[in-house]
Amino acid sequence: MTQPISVIARSLVRERRRTGLSLAEIARRAGIAKSTLSQLEAGNGNPSLETLWSLCVALDIPFARLLEPQEQKTQVIRRGEGMKVVAEQAHYQAILLAACPPGARRDIYLLLTQPGADRVSHPHPSGSVEHIIVTQGKALVGLTDAAEELAEGDYICYPGDQSHIFKALEPDTQAILVLEQN
Repeated sequence: MTQPISVIARSLVRERRRTGLSLAEIARRAGIAKSTLSQLEAGNGNPSLETLWSLCVALDIPFARLLEPQEQKTQVIRRGEGMKVVAEQAHYQAILLAACPPGARRDIYLLLTQPGADRVSHPHPSGSVEHIIVTQGKALVGLTDAAEELAEGDYICYPGDQSHIFKALEPDTQAILVLEQN
């Protein structure tokens, strides 16, 4: 699993370069020390949710852009895994599962499934992406030739513009499906 700080470090460097602003200017706008930002860009430290949020405001980007790793065709996040950010001022943790790209549309579905009749889907329009979180039971989910077994709390995303499957492995398996289309 990719460590959050390495993803954050790459994202900070990328976004600061995109703005054309100096390390000192971004740090000033975020209300943090220049040395702190330098350490974060080097992949050192353990930034709080509040620090990351301040940096996002200074960089004029959505919070999720700092936490999203390089694009992958299929991504699985098991329950209890994922890039977790912790607040300093509350008992609150956030795990980003997926960020919505600009201009995309997302539809959300509750899937109620039973073993015995696999749902094999033909490719959706080009650029479609499916995100699934299993909320009850177990299922085999993903690209037809590379499906993953998921348990309650697991997350997967994969290209929806390729043949894919959802196969319930236990009675009364449920999941949330988010279909993203451009």
